[in-house]
Amino acid sequence: MTRFVRPRAVLFDLDGTLADTAPDLAAALNRTLEHYDRAPLDYARIRPVVSHGGMALIRLGFDMQPDEPGFEERRQFLLDVYADRLCEQTRLFDGMEAVLEHLEGAGIGWGIVTNKPAWLTDPLIVAMRLDTRAGCVVSGDTCAKRKPHPQPILHACALIDSEPAETWYIGDAGRDMQAGRAAGCTTVAALYGYLHPDDPPARWDADLRIDGPGELLDLLSGDDVA
Repeated sequence: MTRFVRPRAVLFDLDGTLADTAPDLAAALNRTLEHYDRAPLDYARIRPVVSHGGMALIRLGFDMQPDEPGFEERRQFLLDVYADRLCEQTRLFDGMEAVLEHLEGAGIGWGIVTNKPAWLTDPLIVAMRLDTRAGCVVSGDTCAKRKPHPQPILHACALIDSEPAETWYIGDAGRDMQAGRAAGCTTVAALYGYLHPDDPPARWDADLRIDGPGELLDLLSGDDVA
């Protein structure tokens, strides 16, 4: 049986893993739809798409492809609306504050690796008062490549002074597990996140799976885990 030792550092995806950003992103999409004379969508339809970014949200809301006229205009409108109201309803997932406090108390570094661009990531992290706590924040445009390429995770490991083999990467999408695995990290699938039907966890090949932050805390509190 494979066993995974307690990590020296833990890296989190942002949307759908560390923070519940879907309410604010769903509101931004519906305001965009309203602006373009479209009916709003139910939150339940929007939530699974949030981790896949602004392009996926515009595809969902307008049934458009990126090469169609007007797509980029709508995407930029969505992002501008979202930027104005980044943190009205966004919160850490229930139980995640206890996870962060445990990591900090145990001397285990933690950071964020997201595909969200820095101009949205940085003000959100400040608004959530995590900027002085996170050991590193790597956004989608920090490196030349972004997930599923391992470069952002390797960069985060260097910033936080942790070898990939001693680092856990936690995410809620297949690209997160692909990037973490390619970087040499232990991968943890956040099954409480924004799971897209076209990206089922059964395909992710994650080392570990958790149904909530409380399970992550249990894993981190032990000496090792099967």
